[in-house]
Amino acid sequence: MSSQIKKPIQSDSGNFKSQLDKRYKIDQIFKIISWIATFSGLVVLAILLIGVLVDGLPHLSFGFLTSPPSRKPEQAGVWPAFVGSICLLLITASVAFPIGVGSGIFLQEFAQNNKFARIVEINISNLAAVPSIIYGLLGLFVFARLLEKIPGTEFALTGGRSILSGGLTLALLILPVIIVATREALKAVPDSIRMAGMALGSTRWQTVRTHVLPQAIPGIMTGTILALSRAIGETAPIIVVGAAAFVPFAPDLSISGFQEPAFTAMPIQIYSWISRPQEEFHGIAAAGILILMVVLFVMNATAIFLRNRFQRSS
Repeated sequence: MSSQIKKPIQSDSGNFKSQLDKRYKIDQIFKIISWIATFSGLVVLAILLIGVLVDGLPHLSFGFLTSPPSRKPEQAGVWPAFVGSICLLLITASVAFPIGVGSGIFLQEFAQNNKFARIVEINISNLAAVPSIIYGLLGLFVFARLLEKIPGTEFALTGGRSILSGGLTLALLILPVIIVATREALKAVPDSIRMAGMALGSTRWQTVRTHVLPQAIPGIMTGTILALSRAIGETAPIIVVGAAAFVPFAPDLSISGFQEPAFTAMPIQIYSWISRPQEEFHGIAAAGILILMVVLFVMNATAIFLRNRFQRSS
């Protein structure tokens, strides 16, 4: 009798061990595939970076950064495109950050869980995956044409195909990304913090402002900087809005300067140089890529600094 009882127990333990060994083998295979994929991506990235460094470093200088573009490669510079990209970045950040963060806070903390709110959430998630050229066409109609002037007057709002229209278009492009990042950062805050604040007599807004938001700011800032990193590398939307490939002067840093019709940006200038047949322009295009990478590196470093600082303060 005892032998009859032991046999099924032994067979069950054997099946369990075999299933466990099978899972470990699958885990090892998946781990190997993940390492291969990661290593392949790093190798490709290293090859691209080495190629850009070899081609661009000989042309990289202070004169290249401060000179305007030219039809002669030895005299060409990137200053108007560099200033244009910085201006686009400032306009985009000043518009997209407060609207995106405010919308994310409202949808996550104050909006009722009804059908309308769910439709808005679904549409925001879908808008984050819309191709950038669609935002360019929307910006062309709304900002470059519809809001070019105040109706019935000659007072300019955006000035048509201007750097202001380009910045507002890029703000629309990254707005869904900032809203989603804000909501995810707020979701990561434990509900016990909200309950503790309201249990002490704070209103819902006071609880969000003094307890929830400081905990979520590191994630919000990181998502915002990454969204701005995407905006600074976009080409299609600002081409549709009116950016030019050759602009010999930097934009004026004023409201009237932002409404001027001629502007350019780093990605457009780099593309213009790469499309030329002369080999010298390819070298200065690589130098422009290095400058754009430095700007992106500074932005990502800023995101890491702000995240660590807010984490220590909270």
